[in-house]
Amino acid sequence: MNLYVPILVLGAIAAAFAVFSVGVARFVGPRRRNRAKLEAYECGIDPSPTPSSGGGRFPVKFYLTAMLFIIFDIEIVFLYPWAVHFDVLGTFGLLAMALFLVNVTVAYVYEWRRGGLAWD
Repeated sequence: MNLYVPILVLGAIAAAFAVFSVGVARFVGPRRRNRAKLEAYECGIDPSPTPSSGGGRFPVKFYLTAMLFIIFDIEIVFLYPWAVHFDVLGTFGLLAMALFLVNVTVAYVYEWRRGGLAWD
């Protein structure tokens, strides 16, 4: 248990600093609320309640593209440790990573064939 005490102390200090910073900002910071600050802000486009006026909701395509980016970003995160310890892992590591890459490639090809990567 003594090995974990410095980690717990560091976590407690970080949490205390976060709570302290938010509390001080709430009491010390300016409170100039106006209508413009309370409105929703989306990429510089003025929001409009009616879809016919050019505003409205974003297409689902944006969110699907973001999810695809996250999935392939996670793939890269798994590839880095494998590349660093490639010589230590041996044949088992090579087969495990090959299976992982085949799995991700099948998902990529499926998404590609379904048209998920085509930007309209």
